Amino acid sequence: MILLVTLAVPLAGALLLLLPGARFLPGDAAVRRYGVAVSGVTLLLALVTAAVFDHGEPHRMQQGVDWAWAPAIDLRFHLGVDGVSLPLVVLTALLTFLCFVHMVRHPPSGGPARLLTALVLVLEVGMLGTFLALDLLLFFVFFEVVLIPMYVVIALWGGAGRRAAAYKFILYTLLGSGVLLVGLLLVAVNAGTLDMVALAERHGGGLSRGVQITAFVLIGLGLAVKVPMWPLHTWLPDAHTEAPTVGSVLLAGVLLKMGTYGFVRIALPVAPEGAQVWAPWLGLLAVIGIVYGALACLAQRDLKRLIAYSSVGHMGFVLLGIATLTPVGVNAALFGNIAHGLITGLLFFLAGAVKERYGTGDLAALGGGMLTSAPRLAAFLTFASVASLGLPGLAGFWGEMLALLGAYRPDGGLPRETFVTFMAVGALGAVLTAAYFLRLLARVTHGPVAEDRRDAVLPAPTSSEYAAWVPLVILTLLVGLWPKLLLDLTTAPVRTLLGGG
Repeated sequence: MILLVTLAVPLAGALLLLLPGARFLPGDAAVRRYGVAVSGVTLLLALVTAAVFDHGEPHRMQQGVDWAWAPAIDLRFHLGVDGVSLPLVVLTALLTFLCFVHMVRHPPSGGPARLLTALVLVLEVGMLGTFLALDLLLFFVFFEVVLIPMYVVIALWGGAGRRAAAYKFILYTLLGSGVLLVGLLLVAVNAGTLDMVALAERHGGGLSRGVQITAFVLIGLGLAVKVPMWPLHTWLPDAHTEAPTVGSVLLAGVLLKMGTYGFVRIALPVAPEGAQVWAPWLGLLAVIGIVYGALACLAQRDLKRLIAYSSVGHMGFVLLGIATLTPVGVNAALFGNIAHGLITGLLFFLAGAVKERYGTGDLAALGGGMLTSAPRLAAFLTFASVASLGLPGLAGFWGEMLALLGAYRPDGGLPRETFVTFMAVGALGAVLTAAYFLRLLARVTHGPVAEDRRDAVLPAPTSSEYAAWVPLVILTLLVGLWPKLLLDLTTAPVRTLLGGG
């Protein structure tokens, strides 16, 4: 029942705020503290879920809820957690809580605080539900729940181009969702069940080769929009650039992971023959995204836009790991999901702090010398950049390295020469990633302070900023130094999902 309560707390918190005539929280400050409290309780429940989880059997679905929802179509409210979903549940609850902590002292301007708080709590319900759902249609429902709240967050609290960015976000994701739904229904009709656990145990049993090939491409395209995979990525830079800080953090830290999680949880185990056919094409698009994202970053003039394009490259490594169809590669993808969520979440928090102090995110206007004018902010930005470029000992290293290793030894049914080529191109992308982050640091944190800023006194980070940043720094170090923490959770369930027992 703890999983049900974990979903119920933020949902109830949002509904209380949206009730007509609700006046139990006088003032915006009280509303923001309410958001901290509700998301804090949700985080506590996620940590309790992790604490009571049987780590000796991470491949087994645990703490399940399985209720009849619409018996006429065999639709069930079926929830559960295993070693694949548990880290993402904790990450979601943590980032949502840190966003509310950040908003206590740094609320975005735009609509009312009551509405923003309710929307972020609804977002949390959708994100958590996606990682907990074990019924195909229930997964789709939670997958869709996040769209309208994120659209409104961007449209009301975003930057100057917020309306166009919000429209682009909703149009792309709705189109992807339509294709995804067709793929899920194709599986359900031919397999005779919506149960994701039963479908995974069959490993394609009951589905013809043609159905698997068609289902994989439909489900994969729907999920790829959310990842986002090149060339379906064009909504992402605009959405990230215009979204408020909390929107960017949740979009990069969690929403993108919903797509890659769907590949691992649904597409690979349900349609293994389809995966064999399409894996080389998935790998090709992944490495194009890696190199394209890095080259695009080298051309960017805005800090948030640079970080957004970096996500295209980093998620390319995640997709490359999935495309190998090996335990090493899929583990790399799951590890990369968590690492990217921690590091890019921190980067977007920092980008918001930079814009708040300097009044701009334009790299030329920022000038150099941040280590002199804002040394603490510069130190955090340096750490996050170095972590994102994949320095050994930090979380970003393991996902990239293991994905490249998986490409060197792909599944036996895949063309090894092709994947070794993908490995070489991906390694080039890793070098380019280091290049654009080092270039960013050279332009912004080092060098002399810009002439027009030499006399400016920039405020030090506030307590709420430290409270949002420091946990992400600690976890980036912890996961980077002890990757076993995550790999022990994911290895057994990944082998089960891939049919290895």
